[in-house]
Amino acid sequence: MRDYFYALASHLCADLHGDEVLLLTLTGEESDFVRFNQGRVRQAGHVGQAALGLDLIQGEHHSTLDYELQRSLDADRATLAGLIATLRHQLPHLPPDPHLLYATEPHDSEHLDSRPTPDAQGITRQVCDAAHGLDLVGLLAAGRVFHGFANSLGQRNWHEGPSFNLDWSCHLAADKAVKASYAGVEWSEDSFQAHMRRMRAELEVMARPPVTLEPGDYPVYLAPAALGELLGLLGDGGFGLKAQRSAESPLLRTVREGVRLSPKITLREHAAAGIAPGFTADGFIRSPQVELIRAGAYGDCLVGPRSAREFGVPVTGDETPDSLDLAPGGLPLAQVASALGRGLWINNLWYCNFSDLNECRITGMTRFACLWVEDGEIRAPVNVMRFDDSLYRLLGDENLVDLTQERALILDSDTYGGRSSNSAHLPGALLRGLRLTL
Repeated sequence: MRDYFYALASHLCADLHGDEVLLLTLTGEESDFVRFNQGRVRQAGHVGQAALGLDLIQGEHHSTLDYELQRSLDADRATLAGLIATLRHQLPHLPPDPHLLYATEPHDSEHLDSRPTPDAQGITRQVCDAAHGLDLVGLLAAGRVFHGFANSLGQRNWHEGPSFNLDWSCHLAADKAVKASYAGVEWSEDSFQAHMRRMRAELEVMARPPVTLEPGDYPVYLAPAALGELLGLLGDGGFGLKAQRSAESPLLRTVREGVRLSPKITLREHAAAGIAPGFTADGFIRSPQVELIRAGAYGDCLVGPRSAREFGVPVTGDETPDSLDLAPGGLPLAQVASALGRGLWINNLWYCNFSDLNECRITGMTRFACLWVEDGEIRAPVNVMRFDDSLYRLLGDENLVDLTQERALILDSDTYGGRSSNSAHLPGALLRGLRLTL
């Protein structure tokens, strides 16, 4: 696909007029999808697709469109020639874009991960075998995802690699269920079986009479998936320069007033360690690493091309993180329950949203395996509760006890229009308190 994309780009760029500049972005995949229900395969298929984004620029004017490639070079050349003519016709009628910025100095790059594509058939057999006697529901997505960039200034970038994402739950009865995900580049049967052993153990707990808690402040362990829900919400507008300068960031008190989190919190956008491409749709090479929170204090922001031009600062990539990385702590996962003593073990959070943006206050619900711990042992499931608390308090110095030594790689399970390349590498968090409201 790389050679096809480059050949197509060279042909299209050769037919430009005058001072026109053409930017081309490619996203695509070769993926196997398997849907499970009651521990059996209910649907299986393969998706091979590639979408091309075009941006025709002349001076301060530009016009864009997307096109689904047919993967026939002659057919795609003919269709795209007509589409570029349409963009060219639109340019004189469009207003100038004062924040338009794209890479004008070519920087080529290539990341081609040649590791084997995950074996969807083999993984499916393992899932079905491990699901014996369980009501397992889930989705497996496995294959290769690729991204490309080319422009008429001679720049060429390519990013391609394998990945898999198994997102599933095991249901017991009514609303009692345990959820898990396992994702990465190389499948390990041992790691998957460890997930299944944990799920079976938690299902045994879920069968016990549930505990109903009164509203209040409870010690809590947030598993990586639960912590990821909070940080994912924070990342949607929290770290971008535009949101910070326009006072729309939930971290505004950190940026402007110096409000700190715990020194144990070092959060970075780690593009070099993620599976997302190392370049933007405008041709800029992303910074390999941007420290967003450094030992609890505000570090740097994420700067996209439009904000870079508006505020006169260098581009770091995009303004929403897609490779979040939270540094580990010193708490072994095996000691979490004993360290918690008496409180809540929360595996998942749902329906999270800001209840007070200025105070970085988030509300949401517990769901699936939310477990009560007594005397350092998991004792019973907890009925669904709502929480409402500020992230400044939750991850503050007085409330954050520690982060786990072990971290989980969490891949975005979104497949709408194509498999997402967003990821997060996160530990779990032991907190002195989380405020449950009802």
